[in-house]
Amino acid sequence: MLPDRRRLLAAIATTGLTAPLILRGAAAQGTAQGLAKTRLQLGWIPNVQYAGEWVALEKGLFRKHGVELEWAPGGPNAPAAPVVLAAGRADLGYTSWFPFLDAVTRGNDFVMVGVVFPKSPLGIVSLAKKPIRRPQDLVGARILAQGAPEKTAIDATLAIAGLPVQWTQVPAGFSPEPLLSGQGDGYTAFSTNQVITLENMGLVRDKDFFFASFDELGFRTYGSVLAAPRAYVERNRPAVVGYLRGLIGGMQENERDPSLAPRLAVQRYGVDFGLDLKQQTRQNALQIPLTHYDEPGRPLLSLDRALMAGVMYDGARAAGRTNLPDVDRIADFSLVAEAHQGL
Repeated sequence: MLPDRRRLLAAIATTGLTAPLILRGAAAQGTAQGLAKTRLQLGWIPNVQYAGEWVALEKGLFRKHGVELEWAPGGPNAPAAPVVLAAGRADLGYTSWFPFLDAVTRGNDFVMVGVVFPKSPLGIVSLAKKPIRRPQDLVGARILAQGAPEKTAIDATLAIAGLPVQWTQVPAGFSPEPLLSGQGDGYTAFSTNQVITLENMGLVRDKDFFFASFDELGFRTYGSVLAAPRAYVERNRPAVVGYLRGLIGGMQENERDPSLAPRLAVQRYGVDFGLDLKQQTRQNALQIPLTHYDEPGRPLLSLDRALMAGVMYDGARAAGRTNLPDVDRIADFSLVAEAHQGL
């Protein structure tokens, strides 16, 4: 089971997430000779979502490729990665598609260097008595949604489908329990998170409840976008490529042995956050398929120029984003390719 919000916030308080940046890494004594120190800002708490990083750290894969990784946790009280990047307190950071676009349009010279989840796990959970499985099911519905990104996703889904943007947002937290008590018709959730919570409650997917990803509803986005300031990439390209090589290796190892990363998250990297091994193991099993494109010939972490310039920009326009830059301005499509060539 996922830690409840009070337990999570207590863990955050004891680990200092409200501080500007807390860096953790494999070596406590600083950067080893000959290694490039790279500071990573996570987008969430250090759970199994970052399986690639934890396995790579455990097996020395970042160091193998010339990188000494330091990382800072995210969470509900932590600053967002674009904020940390803009302040110069991290070199790389995990964010989402729209927060990245919004940061760029506000004048930040950021560049996407890769994406962990080319298929976003964000979607809507609904119950059997009133399933939400198509965009038209959203019209007039009461949706428990956590914040602006979720609202944007629903608005864009309706706009793309040519439907009226008519629905009611009901404030929600990280637990699906308000859905079960009838406070809404649907609940914005992750297939790798709250879906597991419902399963652990004894509910059966596609019988007692349904999950429809926004990808399936017609609103295609990326999840876990890896971004960096352009100036950092230009000055430290070997370090960025080395980081990507280590991460690719960690992700590949995670597929070969999906039992290791959950243990590392629970027992080491996320030990302060009350993570549950059974839940983390299930999350890892669900997230591994999301790291691969449905379309063939696209390697791990790669960015798809046509996808971004096409349906993803269409979705951004439907969500009210205008004056979008050329995708080659906001993404470096060569970094992941170079990383794979060196493996």
